[in-house]
Amino acid sequence: MLTVRFLSLRNLRRLVYLGCVWLCICYLVFRVAHPQNAVSYLAHIHRGLLQKLPSEGPTQPSLNALIPENFLDLMPLVDKSPSLGEKELLFFLSNRSNLPLAYWAKNRNKAIGDKNCAKFPSLFDLDFNNVYWQRLQTTNGTFYLYAAYYDNRIRAGSTAIIRILAMVDKIKPISTTCQLWFDKGKSPVFAQATYTYAWYSKWGNYKDGILQPFIVSCKLPKKETEGRIPASVSLVQTRCQNPNNNLRIVNNRPPKKHDFAVCVKGLDFLQEDLSVRLVEWLEVLNILGAKKVFMYELEIHPNISKVLSYYQNKGLVELTPITLPGNQPNIPGFRHLYLKSKLTHKRQNEVIPYNDCLYRNIYSYDYLVLLDVDEVIMPVKHTNWRELMAEVVPAALKLKNYTRASYNVRNVYFLDDLQDGEELHHEAHEQGIPPYLHMLQHVYRSKNFTKPGSYVKCFHNTERSVSLHNHFPLNCFGSCTTYSIPIELAQLQHYRKDCVGSLKKTCKSEFRAYTVRDTTIWRYKNELTQRVTEVLNKLGFFRS
Repeated sequence: MLTVRFLSLRNLRRLVYLGCVWLCICYLVFRVAHPQNAVSYLAHIHRGLLQKLPSEGPTQPSLNALIPENFLDLMPLVDKSPSLGEKELLFFLSNRSNLPLAYWAKNRNKAIGDKNCAKFPSLFDLDFNNVYWQRLQTTNGTFYLYAAYYDNRIRAGSTAIIRILAMVDKIKPISTTCQLWFDKGKSPVFAQATYTYAWYSKWGNYKDGILQPFIVSCKLPKKETEGRIPASVSLVQTRCQNPNNNLRIVNNRPPKKHDFAVCVKGLDFLQEDLSVRLVEWLEVLNILGAKKVFMYELEIHPNISKVLSYYQNKGLVELTPITLPGNQPNIPGFRHLYLKSKLTHKRQNEVIPYNDCLYRNIYSYDYLVLLDVDEVIMPVKHTNWRELMAEVVPAALKLKNYTRASYNVRNVYFLDDLQDGEELHHEAHEQGIPPYLHMLQHVYRSKNFTKPGSYVKCFHNTERSVSLHNHFPLNCFGSCTTYSIPIELAQLQHYRKDCVGSLKKTCKSEFRAYTVRDTTIWRYKNELTQRVTEVLNKLGFFRS
């Protein structure tokens, strides 16, 4: 009985198997003879398996419509590039962090330093505060280290200096030592660290416990270094301490030094889409003579990201992500609220990107201009910055025979709603100019400039500056001398909704009551309109 049942089951399996083979053969023959119907049939099978789509209705496309007819011949586009090896990965990361990756890769298997005095640290043992900051904890204060740079400018003297950008939670930091690491050397060279305070006490937050910006300087000992440039630097409290920080030393030396670049603090526009205005602003700067715009990113709208990616590919923009050090928040959105609430903290944090921009470019550009994205230094008499400075510098030398650390330009407001002393109606705009060109559309400004020395922006001389602030250099080789460019030659055109907070009480009487029509920017109207429109079209901003 069992034998008969077993044979019946076996025969049944054979029949099922032969049936499946027969169906496959029939399908293949049918596929060759009627390829379109075969696809529809297969789609029907899929439909049966999936049953009805949950939201399917009259407006929903059927699954047949979602599957291309030639789906059997399609190949998805996936990234098949090989994974980077360790050497290639380190090279890729080398300019994207403050880590001395090239130096570490060369020396990771060598015994560098002394077990009893300054042993070279493994990258995996460093004390990271967050992705862009390393930390030194001392017995009296904490240092947050951002980056290090090589400075052998002529005015620095006969001894080269390593500069470290740091935020420290003390007004007067504890004494520290620099350990300088060289490609060919088993032990570090030591140098005493000195401090340059990159803030002004009367601006606020002048107390311990709040992070303060500093330039930490390490003079290279001549006899021990013999003109060599260190690859990295560690900051320690005591000379022989095993370090838990190590910064790659930046030493950018392009074959040619250009004249002008622009530095922009950390962009904080997560929800505000300034993309179109940013295109107009970048094109104006390029027309005026900016060879590069160095920008720092806290958080930006996706459309801004698209615009900046385009200009990075063109070579006009270099965008560097940045974070806040210490226990300050770095959660997107919340960080914006924190900086808006803690305005003085915000200003102190901004010192870091401004001075990173300075030290990365001391050998690359003659002048750095620190601007916000709503500001433009506009030549009045000349057509570009080069022609402007060709007149300004000799005039300054004629007045007093020494080069200036900066050349400042006075601020004047082009407020959004100014129109011959009256508010501008939203539907009103300048004829013959596209409405999306904000600066070309807004040609009414306040008649009065802000006071000399207030809210100015400068052409900073890279040969003289030691630390920069938003408006003036704070520390220089020698004194921080400045020359005020006459308003007949240039003006800082400031495009805002309203005056800055500290001027709001007098904004109506001083800046809104008396206006003038100023179309200086229209000398670039045709070129600027063409440039901006082409870029917006390429980036798909005009698609319906």
